Amino acid sequence: MKVETTYPFTPAPAARAAAKPTSAERSGDQVRLSDVVQLHASEAPVDDSRVQEIKQAIAEGRFRINPEAIADRLISTAQELIAAQRRV
Repeated sequence: MKVETTYPFTPAPAARAAAKPTSAERSGDQVRLSDVVQLHASEAPVDDSRVQEIKQAIAEGRFRINPEAIADRLISTAQELIAAQRRV
């Protein structure tokens, strides 16, 4: 399967709209994140215990790489990105 690379990168409409300053930003209004959002933003999106398990497996030579699974996920991600680009 060949992955097309001829599609130019164009930000999604939401990203383009977010890049423009809103009237609140232009007028100097302030925005405050809720406590819940701040709590989640401060947490690392990483499972530290899983990272430690993987590090230990690598150190002990038990960590196995599944190239088929990696290739399948890369192809799937590429297909999703191409599909998303075509929707724009």
